[in-house]
Amino acid sequence: MHCRTKQRWLLALLASLGVAAHAETELPAVTVTATKQPQTLGSVAASVSAFAGEDLAAAGIDNLEGVARMTPGFTFQAQGQSGLQPPVMRGLTANIISFSSSVAMVVDGVPTLRAQGFDDNLLGVERVEVLRGPQSTLYGRNAEAGVVNIVTRKPDNDPYAVVSAEVGSRDKHALRFDASHPLLKDTLYLGVAGEFVEQDGFIDNAFKGRKDDDRERRNGRFTLRWTPGERTDAALRYAERAYRDGASLWGSASSPQRAVVRSGTDGFNDSTARTLSLDVVHELASGMRLRSITANNDYTDRLVQDTDFLPADLLHVARDHHFRTLSQEFRLEGQWGEARWLAGFYADRDDHDLRFEQKTPLALTTTQAVQKGDSTALFTHWTVPLAERWSVTAGARIERSEARFTLNGGREESLDSTRFSPKLALQYQWQPEAMIYASVADGFRAGGFNAFSPETSRRYEPERVRSFELGAKGSLLERRLRYGTSLYLMDVSSMQVQQMALPGQVFITNAASARSIGAEAELQYLLGAGWRVQAALGFNRTRFREFTDGAGNHEGKHNPFAPDITGHLGLRYDAPQGWYAQAAVSGVGKVYLDAANRYRQPGYGLVDLAAGYPLGRAELSAYVHNAANKKYDAVGFLNGQATVYSPPREIGLRLTYRL
Repeated sequence: MHCRTKQRWLLALLASLGVAAHAETELPAVTVTATKQPQTLGSVAASVSAFAGEDLAAAGIDNLEGVARMTPGFTFQAQGQSGLQPPVMRGLTANIISFSSSVAMVVDGVPTLRAQGFDDNLLGVERVEVLRGPQSTLYGRNAEAGVVNIVTRKPDNDPYAVVSAEVGSRDKHALRFDASHPLLKDTLYLGVAGEFVEQDGFIDNAFKGRKDDDRERRNGRFTLRWTPGERTDAALRYAERAYRDGASLWGSASSPQRAVVRSGTDGFNDSTARTLSLDVVHELASGMRLRSITANNDYTDRLVQDTDFLPADLLHVARDHHFRTLSQEFRLEGQWGEARWLAGFYADRDDHDLRFEQKTPLALTTTQAVQKGDSTALFTHWTVPLAERWSVTAGARIERSEARFTLNGGREESLDSTRFSPKLALQYQWQPEAMIYASVADGFRAGGFNAFSPETSRRYEPERVRSFELGAKGSLLERRLRYGTSLYLMDVSSMQVQQMALPGQVFITNAASARSIGAEAELQYLLGAGWRVQAALGFNRTRFREFTDGAGNHEGKHNPFAPDITGHLGLRYDAPQGWYAQAAVSGVGKVYLDAANRYRQPGYGLVDLAAGYPLGRAELSAYVHNAANKKYDAVGFLNGQATVYSPPREIGLRLTYRL
């Protein structure tokens, strides 16, 4: 069928639904950098979702969980603790006790490779990109399932300021600002952004007569940008995110009353993330581009949590972890004929202090450990035209890692590994606005040590993934409709899985293998007359091919925390007068909370609403999150011991002023 025939057919279908389409409107071009080189969204031979910071702010989305709801195949494990968000992508999950992740989060080139600190409040953000499929070729360890790439707004010659105040359910108060101004025109610029949010909890402590889970968050970013000439661009950035929360969103799995506890132990989460980085880009006379990113990423995880939810202090856990990573990356990129290439060097050093406390009726046990590590890597990435419509993307990375571990000041243990991570993609531009691609890529998750387990199960090896993907993407209807689809298969070997030898004695081993099969689709469509539709749908089937532990044989069972389906449908109307209204429905299928599939979180759908009205330079907006007040508690968390409660409906008003 010819392209014009297809377009006429689609226009006829839309007309039959009573939808008007205007040829003069089109979706704006989107440039993404998750591949470490600027590319249009439609030219990347991989599954990528991109979200503009302004669109996220208009929808009232200020965290990565909101981004995940709009992205096919991407969710988070229910934890009920701020700052601790294990990501789930394409059926691959992360065990928080392993201090690693299946997905990397990168903010302005600085990586976070653990679930601890895998969070961002999207303050001053220009764009969020979600790149799915193994990305170890470019990002190394712990990017075996994908990357979340966050790009913040750069200050420049144009003064900029946005201030917003917000009130909402459960006595929520929030103040946010984002501002920048040139200090010296064309040379020196300053950007600052900040946020303060506090909100009462919803879990009743019947013993103490109060809410147990109040939330408070402080967040700030600082950027000093220097452009001494046309060829050089340097940015010094500092970001801090602090949580000063009450107890986790936990309760007893056997409680007859929802969201009611009788805890005598005061729970709290006092965690802080700090990042300092220097990002320098210089264009050489030859046309090549050199980039250096030096960063110190620091996260303190301090928490106390009751686990029996009774007045007597019989069972509780406490953490006081300090994660420090110093990293350096150099990248050189350019063109060789019609080919685009990139080559780089990466090195980092980890220095983690770990302190874990567990209270039982018999004893109070405290364990202290030190985990250090070094890694170095060389990588390259090429995009080479083969013919008029054909091109190939190829990349490779070799990474050497060493980890060292000491428990309670005892004997030091070490673990070395060297991984080679290739990627190959073939792309065919079958029409000017449409292409198909096929790719194969390897990814891996780092090995490590079980900090709080028996000595016989101290170490575990890297987890390996090989992925095959077939996809199509493009634009239709004179660029009013943008789509992307993909099919994938991933084989996981030496799979890192959680086992429990004795009650309270949890550790990671390479005791399983699995296969993940799935399909994803997403589209954006300008219906015309101010209407816009955004949709995403993901199917995934991740099952153990082999896995046996003390609880039995888990062959064929679901990988914990991995849903079989995710979906999103959003509709927005922008009126000529400047006001807007939007509604979105997002859904996630049921997930199991353990390898034996005994405990689960049910599937659920959430309805979110938002509207805004302009008042000169100001805007008054309202939002409703979880409008149907859907309850989707994770019952049976911690091997059947606890329930992670889902938050209730939230209603809010926001006043925003822009210069």
